[in-house]
Amino acid sequence: MRLRYVCTALILGGCALTGSAQTGSTRAKVAAGNQMSPVQAQEELLNLFEQEFMGVAQAMPADKYGFAPTTATFAPSQGARYDGVRTFAQEISHVATANYYFASKILGEKMPVDPKSIESLTTKEELLKAAADSFAYAHKALATITAENAYTTIDGVDGLHTRSVVASFISAHGFDHYGQMVEYLRMNGVVPPGSK
Repeated sequence: MRLRYVCTALILGGCALTGSAQTGSTRAKVAAGNQMSPVQAQEELLNLFEQEFMGVAQAMPADKYGFAPTTATFAPSQGARYDGVRTFAQEISHVATANYYFASKILGEKMPVDPKSIESLTTKEELLKAAADSFAYAHKALATITAENAYTTIDGVDGLHTRSVVASFISAHGFDHYGQMVEYLRMNGVVPPGSK
């Protein structure tokens, strides 16, 4: 399982390195054939993830933040097992906590927030702020990545050992949960912003 995440992170990081010059980003304009700095490449990837994730978080109506599918949501013949999955709100708090965790590893410091304080949030307003704050912290961490330190080992994160890989994993992990949140939107009759 960890190997899958590492491979995904490396692929996403590589995509950021090679494809971001073609995305037209306003943060990092790089002519084709020129080299990006490690921080530019990681910023491209994080910006894309942040935009997609925050769009989905904002799209869900506030009164649906407690939604989670259950076995009863599906026809009995489907045999779906959804009992105990995270609510939409819990998906956001989980990603915000993970953003802080991975970014703190890049910075080599203790997480600046108590995970329990994020996990206890329930309202849309609180969760959007927590998510935005976690992305700001992640950007702060990415700003410290240089050509010299991008691939030096750091205190381990489940086998992810360099700043560049951990930075890529912020988005790789987050996009997994983004995909679940998109399905939650559709189950509530909301068209995900990325599909409009």
